[in-house]
Amino acid sequence: MLFIERPHTDPYYNIAAEEYFLKNFQEDIFMLWQNQPSIILGKHQNALKEINLDFVKKNNIPVIRRISGGGTVFHDLGNLNFTFIKNGSQGKLVNFENFTTPIILVLKELGVHAKFEGKNDLRINGLKISGNAEHVHKNRVLHHGTLLFSSNLSELNEAIKADESKFHDKAIVSNRSIVTNISDHLNNKISLKEFQNSIQDYMLHNNPSAKFYKINEQDDSWINELVVRKYKTWKWNFGYSPKYNFSQTIHIENKPLKIDIEVQSGEIKTLKLTGEKNLEFLRSKLININHDMDIIRKTLYNYKDQINISQNTIEDVVNGMF
Repeated sequence: MLFIERPHTDPYYNIAAEEYFLKNFQEDIFMLWQNQPSIILGKHQNALKEINLDFVKKNNIPVIRRISGGGTVFHDLGNLNFTFIKNGSQGKLVNFENFTTPIILVLKELGVHAKFEGKNDLRINGLKISGNAEHVHKNRVLHHGTLLFSSNLSELNEAIKADESKFHDKAIVSNRSIVTNISDHLNNKISLKEFQNSIQDYMLHNNPSAKFYKINEQDDSWINELVVRKYKTWKWNFGYSPKYNFSQTIHIENKPLKIDIEVQSGEIKTLKLTGEKNLEFLRSKLININHDMDIIRKTLYNYKDQINISQNTIEDVVNGMF
């Protein structure tokens, strides 16, 4: 087994690194790593349905889709992520309890009694401390999980507080749970670094042949290439969302406007604006463009003078489409 040292806290880089090591190495791997504040989506989720878009934009929080399934999680520097990559035989690779047991045993040594509960969670007294997901590639499985140690829970809850009622789709929906920090349940207070060392020591003791591995220049180059080609693109993070319909009624100058949108592969395929005839002209101009706030806003401003609508009306329509 390789213990790969992961000093980076750039979420785009770290999510790309997991795919890189899964697909380009042959050895079993274990990693501990952290991200700056970011929202990490499951592969088959509707990005806009999972996030508080206003909060995300206001606080410049990256939204990144991973290759594993499951639900949305929030990362910050109070959260520690763990990753296993292991070889196996088809049909026997997926095993959530096998990969979470070492974490449970480390927590037990620290006087914290955690259990594998819910769909794929670790919980303390019913409160969630860890969400887990897996992805199979050929004869290898990637298992990763969060460990809320001293995260900003108010920011976590706000970032993923979304209005799901506006969306209709068949995307995987996150199971919202009440969360807690591991540090709040420790009798003897330790730092996150000491907690990380406890997990590492446990893994080393139980894998005596393990070797440390540092990301080299070639690894770094390939990971960064994957960041640019995939993980920093709107097409992957938002456009990959399954087909969905969006519906909302807003008011413009005290008059109702019902907005209905059908989106496929991130693009607006049909759009209905009901209740304000002056805006019907916009409908054709917004077809086949990305369901993206910045692109829609720019498009509307291009036609602002032609239909004589105010800046406030444009902003109301843009906000009403999300």
